Amino acid sequence: MFRLRLVPSNTRFPFLRYRVVCIAASVVFGAVSIVLAIWPGLSMGVDFRGGVTIEARSLSGPADLGALRASLGGIGGGDVTLQEFGSRNDVLIRIGSASESEDALRAAAEKVKETLGAKFEFRRVEFVGPQVSSELIQSAIWAVVLGLLAMMVYVWFRFEWQFSIGTIASLVHDVLLTVGLLAITRYDFNLSQIAAILTIIGYSMNDTVVVFDRVRENLRKWRKMPLDELLDLSINETLSRTMMTSMTTLLALIPLYFFGGDAIEGFAFTMIWGVFVGTYSSIFIAAPILIYLDLDKKREQWAREADAAALPAAKAEKP
Repeated sequence: MFRLRLVPSNTRFPFLRYRVVCIAASVVFGAVSIVLAIWPGLSMGVDFRGGVTIEARSLSGPADLGALRASLGGIGGGDVTLQEFGSRNDVLIRIGSASESEDALRAAAEKVKETLGAKFEFRRVEFVGPQVSSELIQSAIWAVVLGLLAMMVYVWFRFEWQFSIGTIASLVHDVLLTVGLLAITRYDFNLSQIAAILTIIGYSMNDTVVVFDRVRENLRKWRKMPLDELLDLSINETLSRTMMTSMTTLLALIPLYFFGGDAIEGFAFTMIWGVFVGTYSSIFIAAPILIYLDLDKKREQWAREADAAALPAAKAEKP
């Protein structure tokens, strides 16, 4: 029976040979991402800067976004952004907050309704005040930080502290590069992007644990093999599974990006990027860092424990 294999079973690619270059490049790109997040900064959505979101449907055919921008410009004193939402008749209107007063936001929403008139059906109006948006920013930061810490603690208890350091390094790498890309592409940074980042953390973590599980098995199996060769062997043995997971995930995300509509385009774009950086970090960041964390001592301890556990069984087998 034919079985699809994206990676040959006898692959022996020397991943660890490029560890210094890859780690150095990741540090540089991470630093650049931090700079981009500060300046020019992220394009904060209504969730994080406050404002009004209005979902409207044109009753007279496809909405003319150009004409709408011209008629709605300057309403509320903040930035007005428009985009198609689902069909060409539906439009999503976002007005950034330029006032601390929620009454001013409600007045801006009423002004939009008056300007568009009876040619539009208003299906949803949401208000996010400045105080609420500030609380959402804090909650989002805590969600990402606690997610990273929870992953680190999980790996620490399941494996050893060396593995948890490799995990947290790869996850921080994924988050920083994702934030940097969002700063470049100017996608609205809102709660859906936070959900995407947390999903990327879980996805990358899954890939990393698979590699680490094989590393732990091989540490017990190949006691004399040099650590860099053992890590290369472990990565190559799990490479087929890693690539298959990445490809099947992309098969779902790419159609979602192109045909899912503007409402989830940013989420799908961030997730597609996350699949690439998550796969990269599991191979070129998480595993290579183990070389610098004195894993050989733990390897010797595991070997002694295995010998001690095997000794009573060997004695019992003697006549």
